[in-house]
Amino acid sequence: MLIVAHTIASCHRLLDVVELLEEDPRIQTVFTVPPDTFNRGVARHLHRIGALVLPWPQAVREKFDLALTAAYGGLADLHAPVMVMAHGAGHGKAARPSGRRGPVLATAPVYGLDPQRLTRNGEVLPSAIALSHEHELDILRRQCPEAVPVAVVAGDPCFDRLVASVPERGRYRRALGVDDDRELVVVSSTWGRTGLFGNQPDLLPLVMDQFPRERFRVAALLHPAVWCAHGHRQVRAWLRSCREAGLILPGPEDDWRSVVVAADHVIGDHGSVTTYAAALGRNVLHLAPGLSAVTAGSAQETVIDAAERLDPRRPLLDQLRSVRPVDQAAVVARLTSRPGRAGTLLRQTMYRLLRLTEPGRHRQPTPVPEPQVRPELSS
Repeated sequence: MLIVAHTIASCHRLLDVVELLEEDPRIQTVFTVPPDTFNRGVARHLHRIGALVLPWPQAVREKFDLALTAAYGGLADLHAPVMVMAHGAGHGKAARPSGRRGPVLATAPVYGLDPQRLTRNGEVLPSAIALSHEHELDILRRQCPEAVPVAVVAGDPCFDRLVASVPERGRYRRALGVDDDRELVVVSSTWGRTGLFGNQPDLLPLVMDQFPRERFRVAALLHPAVWCAHGHRQVRAWLRSCREAGLILPGPEDDWRSVVVAADHVIGDHGSVTTYAAALGRNVLHLAPGLSAVTAGSAQETVIDAAERLDPRRPLLDQLRSVRPVDQAAVVARLTSRPGRAGTLLRQTMYRLLRLTEPGRHRQPTPVPEPQVRPELSS
């Protein structure tokens, strides 16, 4: 089985799914890192966790019984049945025009459910397309009807693990150094100019200045592509004063989910982390400059429509204290059509593609690891 890890973000999702069958002694899993603008650091991370990594030129020469990916580059080069899935909160973003720098159009297709990425010369490339919601199946039927026969509505494995992690909230908070008498504010940013970090670079210093240290801890979750595009040294340099003031800054390889579970409040943009936080019932404020990238009917749209907008020109603490809760059930209903069942359904699909009998019983979703606080994270 070949795991095709384009980026750190997709790697996080793939590792969740690989765990569903890698214990089977009949299956050998190997990883590869294809060419991608944001693949810096992926191979190093895979080697660090002990994965067997094949060079991409070798991987595309070999035949495999199944390939698993959470991105779309190089699908036509693989010699295997391919299962593809989203690496974020469903398929909630619109595709950019081919020039990449142009604005996202209102009529743009939903990214990942379009023929440009799923087909080549009229042939559907994946053998299975894992979807989180029935709504995505409707979009696929409209945008790429020829791919509907291979679609599987399997739910969201990331959300299922977040739910399983909630009982460990106290342990996560202790690992982050958040005392019982303090609240944890998480600032989350997706990547690019329409992400909060790229569009509002002064927000984190404002948060650090306006939230008293004796009552609050602040953590920043930056999309792995932010770190890849600018470099770890540069990102840490930009945030040096914030870190010295106590900012918790997990790296891109760290599992961000434990931080969201530990949070009391999340200030975010249109990225997946904000959506997952709302689905867990966290207090959410948004500052989302990339609204045109959010697709209609998605969980992201539900959160942006319902959450209150942060105004950086007004006192931040007052806005946090008066925040109106987002309807958690409404977000979950848009995020997944199969809550709690993603692992079971994805496992069944992979064994079907492998043409192997599914052994035993699937384990229930497990909590994510506790955050690994390094000296530079804990000021």
